[in-house]
Amino acid sequence: RKLGATATILAREDDIPTRVQELTKGGVDYAFECIGNDATIREAIMMLRPGGTCFLIGLMPVGKDFSFGGFDLVLGSKKIAGSLMGSNQFRLDIPRLANFYLSGELKLDEMISSRVSLADINDTFEQLEQGAIARNVIVFD
Repeated sequence: RKLGATATILAREDDIPTRVQELTKGGVDYAFECIGNDATIREAIMMLRPGGTCFLIGLMPVGKDFSFGGFDLVLGSKKIAGSLMGSNQFRLDIPRLANFYLSGELKLDEMISSRVSLADINDTFEQLEQGAIARNVIVFD
């Protein structure tokens, strides 16, 4: 909420797609799946309103597939799109994002789980694999 969300739902709660459908009175226009997990991809698709788009941002392991019911996808005119690095145009977007950050409009510092030294990198990767952390920044002293 401190980053601008108007509503939140804890991921550990039951039947998230139904809760999102109820909260939004019919589903969301856009869903972003950011971890590359087949279960959350299906849930993101289920959260869409008719005509909505699910953006797949998270990378799944090579050779891993996901499946979902096509009936709702077709009848609901839902779309699935991939996005590599935000599908951005670096020369235009990076200076713009840097300006948003410098002006305080883009809250990057609040998204950092912690700052770690290079000496702690192996422990940090283990924590990342366990899902204990999300975004760490390596600080070079």
